[in-house]
Amino acid sequence: MSETIDTIDADQDDVTPADGEAGEQKAGGGEDVLVQEGDIAGDYLERLLDLLDYDGDIDLDVEAGRAIVSIDGGEDLEKLVGPRGTVLEALQELTRLAVQQETGSRSRLMLDIAGWRADRREELRELGRSTAESVLKSGERVRLQPMSPFERKVVHDAVATVSGVTSESEGEDPKRRVVIFPES
Repeated sequence: MSETIDTIDADQDDVTPADGEAGEQKAGGGEDVLVQEGDIAGDYLERLLDLLDYDGDIDLDVEAGRAIVSIDGGEDLEKLVGPRGTVLEALQELTRLAVQQETGSRSRLMLDIAGWRADRREELRELGRSTAESVLKSGERVRLQPMSPFERKVVHDAVATVSGVTSESEGEDPKRRVVIFPES
């Protein structure tokens, strides 16, 4: 017997689903379904921390239509983030797959470890805003370094707060990047 694992489009990773997609899946159970996802993810991650013999406090929350799981408090947790969050991204995908295996539906769960994602979000907001202001002054378009879908979304949101400039993503993963340019 063979199993099929649905592939996940990385660009949809941290973007609000279109009408008729995951939003409808969650609509029936609403926050209860998201709490269940968080509980499943928490149990999965707790077992992982036990296997690694790492200490950490797991916090579950529901925010903006998605389950948020945070692990804080252990000194070894930085190892679970990895360079530029690569290990964190992989753990998030594994956790989503564990939730999907239990629930039968795709999860948009967000994982943060040692506050890395929250800190990175602030860095990216500042980068997006300051680069947008620079583009507004110079009139020259700027291409940022390649980023993950999470990072690109944060930058796009920050650029959208500056009038007179806009942004779009170009290229293919893993070299997909944000380009910021003056509005016509």
